[in-house]
Amino acid sequence: MAAPSNAEQTQWQDMEEEEAGMEEREMESNEDEEEGMGVENSDDEDDDSSEDEKENEAEIQRLEEQLSINAFDYNCHVDLIKLLKQEGELSRLRKARQKMSELFPLTEEIWLDWLKDEIRLTEEESNREKVYELFERAVKDYICPEIWLEYAQYSIGGMGLPGGMDKVRAIFERAVTAVGLHMTKGQTVWEAYREFENAILSTVQPPPGRIPSREEQELQNTQLERIHTLFRRQLAVPLMDMEATYAEYEEWAEHGVPETVIHQYKKAVQQMAKCRPFEEALLVAEPPKLAEYQAYIDFELKEGDPARIQITFERTLAENCLVPDMWAKYSTYLDRQLKIKDMVLSTHERAVRNCPWTMGLWKSYLLALERHGADHHTVSDVFEKALNAGFIQATDYVDIWQAYLDYLRRRVDFSKESSKELEELRGAFSRSLDYMKQDVEERFGESGDPSCVIMQIWARIEALHCKNMQKARELWDNIMTKGNAKYANMWLEYYNLERSYGDSTHCRKALHRAVQCTSDYPEHVCEVLLTFERVEGSLEDWDAAVQKTETRLNRVNEQRAKAAVKEANLARQEEERVEQRRKVKADKKAQKKVQKGGRAGEKRRAEHGDWNEDSAPKRHRGNGDTATDEYMETETGLFGKNAPPGYKPASTGAKRAEVAAQAQKDDKPEFRDDHTSVFISNLTYTLEEPEAKLRTLFETCGPIKQIRPVFSNKGSFKGYGYVQFESPVSVAEALKLDRKEVEGRPMFVSPCVDKNKNPDFKVFKYNTSIEKHKIFISGLPFSCTKEQLEELCKSHGTIKEVRLVTYRSGKPKGLAYVEFADEVQASQAVLKMDGIDVEDNKISVAISNPPRRNPADKPGSSRTMTELMPRQAFGARGRGRTQLSLLPRSLHRQTAPAGKVENGNAAEGATNAETKPLSNSDFARMLLNK
Repeated sequence: MAAPSNAEQTQWQDMEEEEAGMEEREMESNEDEEEGMGVENSDDEDDDSSEDEKENEAEIQRLEEQLSINAFDYNCHVDLIKLLKQEGELSRLRKARQKMSELFPLTEEIWLDWLKDEIRLTEEESNREKVYELFERAVKDYICPEIWLEYAQYSIGGMGLPGGMDKVRAIFERAVTAVGLHMTKGQTVWEAYREFENAILSTVQPPPGRIPSREEQELQNTQLERIHTLFRRQLAVPLMDMEATYAEYEEWAEHGVPETVIHQYKKAVQQMAKCRPFEEALLVAEPPKLAEYQAYIDFELKEGDPARIQITFERTLAENCLVPDMWAKYSTYLDRQLKIKDMVLSTHERAVRNCPWTMGLWKSYLLALERHGADHHTVSDVFEKALNAGFIQATDYVDIWQAYLDYLRRRVDFSKESSKELEELRGAFSRSLDYMKQDVEERFGESGDPSCVIMQIWARIEALHCKNMQKARELWDNIMTKGNAKYANMWLEYYNLERSYGDSTHCRKALHRAVQCTSDYPEHVCEVLLTFERVEGSLEDWDAAVQKTETRLNRVNEQRAKAAVKEANLARQEEERVEQRRKVKADKKAQKKVQKGGRAGEKRRAEHGDWNEDSAPKRHRGNGDTATDEYMETETGLFGKNAPPGYKPASTGAKRAEVAAQAQKDDKPEFRDDHTSVFISNLTYTLEEPEAKLRTLFETCGPIKQIRPVFSNKGSFKGYGYVQFESPVSVAEALKLDRKEVEGRPMFVSPCVDKNKNPDFKVFKYNTSIEKHKIFISGLPFSCTKEQLEELCKSHGTIKEVRLVTYRSGKPKGLAYVEFADEVQASQAVLKMDGIDVEDNKISVAISNPPRRNPADKPGSSRTMTELMPRQAFGARGRGRTQLSLLPRSLHRQTAPAGKVENGNAAEGATNAETKPLSNSDFARMLLNK
């Protein structure tokens, strides 16, 4: 394609200026009309605008105060920037954007708005460098073709400065390197680059009719070669609509397309054909498109082109920047394959800025810094930032401390007796223990390191590298006092340390203490002690060991026997109580049925005369066509007081028991088949014609065989019943109607199971473990619907289920559970939603962590106050400072009672069983036994 001439370019510029002038005149006339029409309403508009300004200023101050309390509130930053831009507060707007960019990577939209505002404000050439610095920051957050294109176009405006043209070309080269492989958006950058070079070509071409000089011809040829090169480079890259680019090159090239370019173009077309299915899948997929991007990444990894792998990862992360697993995969690939320092470290930095709550990303970042020779100050700064990131679990802090301590240990030259690095390592170990005790335990209520792994590593370093067994023993004494003295494996770890770096005296002492204190596997430590004495001990040592182990094992066996007897007695007593309750219930039920039968007898109309079975009182069982008549008999006989002359009732012994058993048997629905029936409950007692209502509700599930609503003695509906279908397939459809609202109450539909045959059957089982992919919301307004809550939460991730908690009557409790696709989205939802206002109600959001439901919850069991304490899972950044206990730390520590293990030695007279406070059920059991 021929380049435009100077005359054409001048004509095009004149047309643009004329159109711009027409638009300006039109806008001025519209403004005049608006001013003329708005004279009458100007006062009202001024009043309204002043009120809006006051409201906006108050909201701005509120947001600024909120950010001063919690600087990591992402949504608060976004709202503040919008308001400041709306009010035109340019200086405050710049500061707000600056603060947000220091804490978070900014999205493409926020960066483009900021850059365009700065470009309009910075008209002086001396301030262009500030805008260039801002562009450099923007292109580091994400790979965005639009930002690169804006960067290149802005640089064109500075071509008049010294070196301006070279700067433009340098930026374009960086742009095509960064996003030129973007299959759907890379073409715009290539075309902009070629348009720029074509514009340069038009400036070096001589006017028509004049023969160019030798220098002008060389400049023209050089510029033509640049454009040829750009065409060839672009045609070698698989891009969407690359056929149009090839046709354009054919038209532009005077001597045709070279064979080498055709070969590269065909190769790129083949590659494009391979990638097209993945691109088409991305076009039709719904966000976040993780599965489609993962398939694309797997394909590129098999192809093995590093540049294409990198651009695919970058495209994925631009749309899924809050997915830690994707950042981990990308950084792992760069660490193991490319190993380019600047690229690796910048990716790790971006990963922790996007997902600061993920410990694994910080740990990988520290390793990458050490691997690429970063200075000690940089590594330490990154570690301090990691401590302030707000991890989800207490164990995360243990892991990050271990990673940092490993780094410090590798810096130490242990050939020297003392060095600055060694003292720093010891200081870090000491600080880590204080941090676990003061910060982690207060925030999470647990140490995160119950086995004292950090202290074990410190002890091994002191023993192995520093030859300081005294310090190692002090550390192990501290480990044992933290509740580890009862575990055999802990004593064996200490014993192995003494075997490797200590002496036999301390080995023997450690094993004797282990035999005395171990409660989980005492036989094992006894065997280790005897084996040790067989190898190294004298006869006196052997005798002492045998006596020690025998005494300990005899005591253990006695305690186990007592515990077994106690457990058996408790089980027997529980069985007796259950059997007694079952018997009393059966007797009461049988007596009730007998009395019910006597009251239901009908009086004979004739006082004397013959009688037959048809004249006996009857009762009806069942419903509709399935109703049956049954004869009733009371303690005074089949007819009670209306017995005919000569009728004698049966004896009140075996006959009464037979009648009671028959009555109890008749009380159960004889028609019920567990495989084809469902149990309906929680219906309103005032339901009119329940059988017809249930038939209407369940006839869509399949053919119904029978319906049996349950009524009281007075004939009123009891709110539950049974529905039997002709096929088991209908049961599954009926269960889908569970919680369907019937006259203002949720109807419960559950499988029909005979609990006498299946006593362990439970319709619903509570989840007792932490559900990291699910959040628990409290404080919701009672008017909040499921749709409103789903709309509120869907911006934080993919929602799988929303459940509003209600009473049995259907009234809301103001609580809800929201299940996300993964735990990362749930953590982000907690971080961004906790404390927000919903219809003037401040809601609380936390990771779902249901209370434990164990056998101790049953009546008659004892539970300690610690077990009754509710558990709470906090958000992605842990518990806020305002939630910390204000009680002095010294009052939190509990003094160890006498008789406890101290420094690994059991106090004399101590036993393994600890006295527990008695509960109300324990007192009740004592009174019953008495």
